[in-house]
Amino acid sequence: MAPALFVSHGAPSFALEPGLAGPALQALGANLKPKAVVIVSPHWMTRGGVAVTTGTHLETIHDFGGFAPALYQLAYPAKGDPALASEVMALLEKAGWPVVADPHRGLDHGAWVPLMHLYPKADVPVVAVSMPYPMDAKAALALGKALAPLRAQNVLVLGSGSLTHNLYEFRQHSLEDEAYVARFAAWVREKLATGDDAALVDLYNQSPDTRRAHPTNDHYLPLLVALGARRQGDAFGVLEGGITHGVLAMDSFLFGEAQ
Repeated sequence: MAPALFVSHGAPSFALEPGLAGPALQALGANLKPKAVVIVSPHWMTRGGVAVTTGTHLETIHDFGGFAPALYQLAYPAKGDPALASEVMALLEKAGWPVVADPHRGLDHGAWVPLMHLYPKADVPVVAVSMPYPMDAKAALALGKALAPLRAQNVLVLGSGSLTHNLYEFRQHSLEDEAYVARFAAWVREKLATGDDAALVDLYNQSPDTRRAHPTNDHYLPLLVALGARRQGDAFGVLEGGITHGVLAMDSFLFGEAQ
């Protein structure tokens, strides 16, 4: 049984600046060898339904600008898994999601950057699932629930987002950690540890730091996808990631055992 995982992928520079989170993901990947990874990232959104990658090889998409030239030279040669993609599509259709196959789509940086740390040899096949737009918190949980049966096939269900994501403040290049970032990260961790899913869904009314931590919810929703794939009795684990760029909390969360 593979676990479900939420990863904070931070800025694209995370690929070259691993900080605390990179080694934590690498250590996890060394002990966790799933058959494949099914990943959801907010950098691939589709209107009207869900898209699924069905190609055998997934291109590395450099979907960002203004970063160090070295980042644009990086490649993550991930292999796809068309057979698994068909199973993913069937599960989503069974759960009532409109689904389309995308044989040409590669991996955006929200997918390949954390995967470079988790599986640096690119030796685990990957299937990417888009985030339907628009999508609210309850729908994100439902998407994760639809993907949950994959775990029994030793498939890692991975939501890649960011525990905090204020792009305006990120672009200010703050040199000091903002206090609200640590408060919000601690609030989320406490709610996850105590199983308070209702608060995590209603976060804009439950935490006074939410609107600053997430002016938009796109990078928060992958956490709820991973949470939706949780099973009753799953162990809860935290991968400490610290804070980068003053405003990006980098913690990741594991639901289930890494084995």
